[in-house]
Amino acid sequence: MSGERPLEQARDARFVVAERWSEMANLPADHPESRREFLHRQMNEEVNGLEISVRNLADFPDAPWLLRMQIARQCADEARHVEAFRRAFERRGGRVGEYPVLNFQFRILMKIDSLVGRLAVQNRSFEAAGIDAISHEIRGPQVSGEGDLAALFDAQLADEVQHVRYANEWVKRLLADGGPRALMAVARATAAATRELQSVAGAALSYYPVEEGIRAEAGFDDAEIAFAKSLVPGEHR
Repeated sequence: MSGERPLEQARDARFVVAERWSEMANLPADHPESRREFLHRQMNEEVNGLEISVRNLADFPDAPWLLRMQIARQCADEARHVEAFRRAFERRGGRVGEYPVLNFQFRILMKIDSLVGRLAVQNRSFEAAGIDAISHEIRGPQVSGEGDLAALFDAQLADEVQHVRYANEWVKRLLADGGPRALMAVARATAAATRELQSVAGAALSYYPVEEGIRAEAGFDDAEIAFAKSLVPGEHR
């Protein structure tokens, strides 16, 4: 990885940046602003995804060209998601910076000094959990009549599946090429990310049911899907 870079990214004066989940708005589901706050939070999470992908390109210039192309495509996808969530948020009367934001993903990922470790944590873990969440959210807006969000989540899901799939393919290649050292890098990155995520979220850490079919489409095998299910309360079977 080239040079020392900050673990925190910049946000302009409109934003209040929280350090822990407990510092967020955390509105109850039946609050009239709950959906709007969710969209603002999701918009910022997509900015995190873009910033992480950009840093992966900058920090690992010697990565295989085909992998760099896929990371670049992810940058474009994440930028499109940011704009889509902003439009949906502002359509509902939102003002950018109206609610606190949390940049834990960027902070966690920038502590990982290997590309294989970052792909394992960001794409195969965080974004894999994201495809479970998106699948759940798609059903919500369709029921409540928010057709614009159903379309947004459907398009986002297609992109996120691809982000997880390419990481699954490349993590396996990089592990095969890197041997025990690469395997240890993934193990260290995953363990450290899990600890920090638990610290940030605290008792608010929650899981969506594992979407087996979509995870399979994203390149997880049966054993990996079973392991993911074993981590979710109520999914042990």
